[in-house]
Amino acid sequence: MKKNLFNLFAMLSGVMAVLVFANVSNAQPRVARGRVYTKEEVKQIIKNVEDRVDKFKKEFDKSLDHSVLNGSNREDYLNDRAKDLEHATDELRREFDKHDLWIENKDEVRKCLNIAQDINVAMKNRHFGAVTESNWANVRYELNTLAKIYNLPTIR
Repeated sequence: MKKNLFNLFAMLSGVMAVLVFANVSNAQPRVARGRVYTKEEVKQIIKNVEDRVDKFKKEFDKSLDHSVLNGSNREDYLNDRAKDLEHATDELRREFDKHDLWIENKDEVRKCLNIAQDINVAMKNRHFGAVTESNWANVRYELNTLAKIYNLPTIR
């Protein structure tokens, strides 16, 4: 009887240890290419992305209005994609704040990157002015940092 109780206690202790270590590993910082990111750092990067996308969207709209695309379906499409990116980054930030597990936000990051890839094609094919291009470079840098953290393809 004593041996059975001891075995039961040992087994329960082992299960508890596994659960504790599993929970600790979920709280560990993320590693991206040798750089360790804490949750707070990732949260700040997401905030930077959100702020930079808001700024970019305004400048991008102005640049499109002063481009040969003004009044075209392509202008409407690109403005819509910029709005989509703004909404996607807002959603990413809301969802990030809700979850403790990093991987749960991978789909939101992927969505942002997919939308940004469409905008990046336009940014590479046309000149939108120094301010808009600088804003886009900042957005792309922050999004690529998130892509590395979440082990997703970067914007090229």
